[in-house]
Amino acid sequence: MKLSDKVQLCNLSPMRKFHPYAVDAVKRGRKIYHLNIGQPDIETPPAFFNAIRNFEQDVLEYAPSPGIPKLIHEIQKYYANIGIDYQQDEILITTGGSEALQMLMLSILDNGSEVIIPEPFYPNYNTFVRSAGGVICPLTTTPEEGYHYADREKIEALINENTRAIMFTNPGNPTGAVLTHDELRMLADIAKEHDLYLIGDEVYREFVYGGEPLMSIGQIAGIEDNAIIIDSVSKRFSACGARIGTIISKNKALMQQLLKFCQARLSVATLDQIASAALYSVDGSYFDAVREEYKLRRDTCVKKLHDIPGVVCSEPKGAFYLMAKLPVDSADNFQKWLLTDFEDNGETVMFAPGDGFYATPGKGSNEIRIAYVLKQEKLERAMDLLALGIKAYNARNN
Repeated sequence: MKLSDKVQLCNLSPMRKFHPYAVDAVKRGRKIYHLNIGQPDIETPPAFFNAIRNFEQDVLEYAPSPGIPKLIHEIQKYYANIGIDYQQDEILITTGGSEALQMLMLSILDNGSEVIIPEPFYPNYNTFVRSAGGVICPLTTTPEEGYHYADREKIEALINENTRAIMFTNPGNPTGAVLTHDELRMLADIAKEHDLYLIGDEVYREFVYGGEPLMSIGQIAGIEDNAIIIDSVSKRFSACGARIGTIISKNKALMQQLLKFCQARLSVATLDQIASAALYSVDGSYFDAVREEYKLRRDTCVKKLHDIPGVVCSEPKGAFYLMAKLPVDSADNFQKWLLTDFEDNGETVMFAPGDGFYATPGKGSNEIRIAYVLKQEKLERAMDLLALGIKAYNARNN
């Protein structure tokens, strides 16, 4: 029986595709340090669980398709605190940022439409764009240049009659790159001049390590119809399992069309919305502590990587990921070998091979993404295992 062309253009997740090898390694008694998935180990604020415990309705009803008013109101207050005034109908609640992206791509793309995305990028962008019939037009970067992509000449060279949008994660997943205010304004100018959507995936907004506040595309005047924010409670509050995201835009026509998909999937889980609304009461000191913890982990990873001969790695400025170029022939082969053949005192390590974060064929084959989401002692051991693995792998091939 025939499968759709669209699904066959999509790829398996590079963060999860080595899971069967990991399962087998565990059966053989191996302990694995997971740097492959961005699942924070930071405790979810108690307010989330308390809201569920205090839920007293007799019937667990459908929530309104756009989202529970209480949650929307809390998101309005959150953005008001950074100087952005959003009306209730300019915010739609989704099942995680993933559904937000999927519904958005279905709303703005036709078959053959192009989206300019800096690579390496969050691999699920590929799935969302391709399932909507679109094509990713990659804005190429290099590890040697710190994955910098805010170059007006390079971006405008990619724009053609099929271009619908420019999309980026800021701070970046997988690179940790952070746009300056001037760079963000430059992207906004391009979107305005060429009548494009500007999609800012800002789910890591709180995690910037240079001391400066992150500028949101929602703060830029004059691009109200162009700007679309994707947001989520997953990483901000370490609540990935809540699956609560949002699409935010002042583009009334777009939001009205997106509402069709919200109604088609009926509603987002009621309890998750109620509990997520309570998260927005968390004090700012929570973010200060979490930010300091991630900064310490970042510094550990970068130092350890710089001690490995042949590794190319720039210091990430935000989020909790980094990309590194390794002195190996293939990150895929190396990862498989780490799970099937390598161990040090019964332990090994997992990362996400880099090629799945690219649209350009052949790019990223010896790069990896590391999610520094382990506590300090475990993180240090994981990085030491990576160094030992690289040495042993290359010695085996020589």
